[in-house]
Amino acid sequence: MHPISAVIITRNEERIIGSCLETVQQVADEIIIVDSYSTDRTIEISKTFGAKIFLQQWPGFGPQKNFGVQVASHNYILGLDADEILTDEAIREIKKLKETGLKGVYEFSRLNFYFGKFLRYGMESPDYKKRLFDKRQVQWNNNQLHEDLIVADGYPVIRLKGHIKHYSYYSIAHYIEKANYYTTIAAEELEKKGKKNNYAKFLFSPGFVFIKSYFLKRGFLDGMHGFIIALFNARTNFLKYAKLWELVRNNKKG
Repeated sequence: MHPISAVIITRNEERIIGSCLETVQQVADEIIIVDSYSTDRTIEISKTFGAKIFLQQWPGFGPQKNFGVQVASHNYILGLDADEILTDEAIREIKKLKETGLKGVYEFSRLNFYFGKFLRYGMESPDYKKRLFDKRQVQWNNNQLHEDLIVADGYPVIRLKGHIKHYSYYSIAHYIEKANYYTTIAAEELEKKGKKNNYAKFLFSPGFVFIKSYFLKRGFLDGMHGFIIALFNARTNFLKYAKLWELVRNNKKG
């Protein structure tokens, strides 16, 4: 049997971390929590599941996850976010693999929950995420945002049955709060890469994002949720480039 270390990064996740760990403990032989100094009950709840707690100031998504991988005892890593929950079918798939032998990288379909509904269309679907891997062969990149696993060409990536339920945004206010944070990081990353103000992209990209999300990706089939999220996707795109414009402008003044 191949043992698995679950690695989860947290920051004030008391709302959801218990539900996440209830599913994780069914497949993991070790639970690693890398916490960015939560001020709520996240650590207290995690300890009730036997998790090993590591505290580290926030360096970004990729570096934080790589730190958790480094301190894990086992080679195979189940890397989840605190707001991700394994379905019963996904749990059965992982248990079966532990018995027959793990090989390669495994990905799941992720269902994204937006203020009361799991989305089936739009920019959020299909959403496949690599979540189970051998740390001797694969690691996270060091992106501050939109981290992903670095997988060598030809290395097997296997899609498993079941889903990960991603409770991403539980209210519109929560979405707006997180979007403001994420667009700031995205703009800073663009600026560090030397990206300049592209006024055509600034003007036309948000409209294209709405058309892609609502029409081309059939977001309209998700009803009012699809319409609201298509608008939010366009707004987020606009904010990213507006913040880049502000950064470049301020740097020129400096």
